[in-house]
Amino acid sequence: MAAPPLGKLYLIPAPLDFGCAVQAPLAEALPAGTLAVAAGLTHWICENAKSARAYLKRIDESHPLALPLREQQITELPREVHKKGDHDSGFNAKPLLAAALEGHDVGLLSEAGMPAIADPGSSVVRAAHELGLRVIPLVGPVSLLLTLAASGLNGQNFAFVGYLPQDPAQRAQRIRELEALALKGGQSQLFIETPYRNAALWDSLVKTLQPGTRLAVGSGLTLSNAVTRSQPVSLWKQQVAPVTNDVPAVFAIGR
Repeated sequence: MAAPPLGKLYLIPAPLDFGCAVQAPLAEALPAGTLAVAAGLTHWICENAKSARAYLKRIDESHPLALPLREQQITELPREVHKKGDHDSGFNAKPLLAAALEGHDVGLLSEAGMPAIADPGSSVVRAAHELGLRVIPLVGPVSLLLTLAASGLNGQNFAFVGYLPQDPAQRAQRIRELEALALKGGQSQLFIETPYRNAALWDSLVKTLQPGTRLAVGSGLTLSNAVTRSQPVSLWKQQVAPVTNDVPAVFAIGR
């Protein structure tokens, strides 16, 4: 008897309202085609099973799920993958794709945005390639690119550098290093912060960066209260911070 055809790995974007008090209708953030594919899947790999179920429940309101929520097969990435990342950790994700080897399509899901972009998941994608599975990224919001597009900074040459140090002195030093890269080579530098640390990071940016350096921020993207602002630091020094402390945000600097 012939083996069943291999399943595919779908990269399913999630809305950017995770952790926000207000949620936007899914149809305003994700195309119908993406939602239809997600509704048809029954096997998942995710960061957090609880938030994955909440997302599937929202999808079910407009695109009925192939199986009831309680029958969906949802597997979480190990906790150490969340803390340390999975790109260079040596984590073997192949066992998570056993269902795909049996012919089931599998969805990879993060808390917000595109999985494996500023989120865990790259180990699963690599494992899928190594197993000969087809990897299909679907269309949806990516906060990094939305912020960059709205910033007026160099979109031809840019880098995402993850999180900056929490220690104030180390954070200021890292900001100066990134500013030097941005001003000398023209490469825009993008970074993020964990919830409730936006204010500390913003204060450090405004105090450390040179007056002429352009500082941009995007927060609450795709929501009704979205903020996208970009101007030289000299002007930011005269204004209050444009981003609140409890909304996910992306920061960018450049010239």
